[in-house]
Amino acid sequence: MSNNITRADLDAVIGFLQQTDPILTQSREVEAFEREWSEWLGVKHSVFVNSGSSANLVTMAAILHTFGGGEIIVPTLSWVSDIASVLHCGLKPVFVDIDPRTLGMDLDQVIEKITPDTRAVFITHILGYNALTEGFLQDLHALDIPLIEDVCESHGATMNGRKLGTFGLVSNFSFYYAHHLSTIEGGMVCTNDDALYEKARMLRSHGMTRESKSAALKQDYVDSCPDLNPNFIFAYPAWNVRSTEINAVLGRSQLKRLDANNAKRTANLMAFLEKLDPKKYFTDFETEGSSNYAFTLVLREPSRELWERVEKALHEHRIEFRRGTSGGGNQLRQPYLRRLFPDEFGKYPKVDHVHFHGAYIGNYPDLDPRRVDELCRLLNSL
Repeated sequence: MSNNITRADLDAVIGFLQQTDPILTQSREVEAFEREWSEWLGVKHSVFVNSGSSANLVTMAAILHTFGGGEIIVPTLSWVSDIASVLHCGLKPVFVDIDPRTLGMDLDQVIEKITPDTRAVFITHILGYNALTEGFLQDLHALDIPLIEDVCESHGATMNGRKLGTFGLVSNFSFYYAHHLSTIEGGMVCTNDDALYEKARMLRSHGMTRESKSAALKQDYVDSCPDLNPNFIFAYPAWNVRSTEINAVLGRSQLKRLDANNAKRTANLMAFLEKLDPKKYFTDFETEGSSNYAFTLVLREPSRELWERVEKALHEHRIEFRRGTSGGGNQLRQPYLRRLFPDEFGKYPKVDHVHFHGAYIGNYPDLDPRRVDELCRLLNSL
């Protein structure tokens, strides 16, 4: 990967700090970034928080306080915070295997595992690939099951020309180092639902009702809690996951070139997949509408010997990679879940293939195409 913070971004921060008495904590820059991000994505509301993981946590808490306790269907291949947020909110994760072409959830398995206790489906768009289909969305709508989209690794990816993160009740984005857009640390909760938006704003800041944009909602709490200071009414047991003005300045600067950078990343991916040997490596990913975060390197067939040669060659040529692809592979093999679900981790063969015979390799807008050629020649020679 390469640092996604440019000199222009740093100059924007310096210019902001050179103002007379700039406010540094959450204020006008945060609001401007939220508004501009909403316009870019195509949603009514966005709430800027201090990380993508916090976006997951705020979202899951909002789901809990909207629909009550129950089950959340989650992927086996994802970042830890997607599933951890379910556990932190006292909800029960229900797992499904992956679709090898998208690395997202096996959508047929999702529908099979919906029960009367299902409160939402929490899907992850892995490494820039779209994990949804129109038929799946229609099935969820018919069953009245809310969809949560984790788009932390897939900024700008689309389905049928519409950006991912606009199909569900709520979506999450991460602005971590080397993601499509970086604010150093940061994340966003996005929704078209007014009530959920107000919950997210309050949950971001200690659960305080004064954080709501709704005058009527705030007045309802004042009227129902006459013994409390109107400025300090806590509707939910929440956290402080606010971000800062400096992070928002970076986000606003980076947003200006996001679409152009995404196009370069995707062109890099297409060159990588085109030049890989399809007899050795899986190249049949569903790339329609993709917005790539990293090169996905997965063996066509299980082979411990070939994978050991791949790892050895990458190490020798100082090519950084992450085995298991997104989040380190099968989350059920991680200690935090293995303790809770000791009999589950071996039930999902498709994610296990990626876990043991897959990785991702860094991709960034300024990557020299000649390096992609060299990488593919190296991998094909093994």
